[in-house]
Amino acid sequence: MPSPKSQEASGQTRGININIRAQRNQRDLIDQAAEILGKTRSDFMLETACREAEDVLLDQRVFVLGAEKFATFQALLDAPPADNPRLRALLATTAPWET
Repeated sequence: MPSPKSQEASGQTRGININIRAQRNQRDLIDQAAEILGKTRSDFMLETACREAEDVLLDQRVFVLGAEKFATFQALLDAPPADNPRLRALLATTAPWET
């Protein structure tokens, strides 16, 4: 049996309303995107908002290191990147949409 959290995320159980106001052009844009994905406006907005919320929360990671390990970590971050000829070649390539 799916957990209540997965039921909520999939739209099987909804008990709380979230109301927002939008401009007509914003609503139309959302509707257009939802239609392309075969979703309702509500499902599209809820899934998109949850995905963005997860990204924000995942960006809030804390590193707890002792002074010595933090100095090593900081030195690695400050060091110039290792030479990578394949990456340099990729970055020098013109993107297909730029030709």
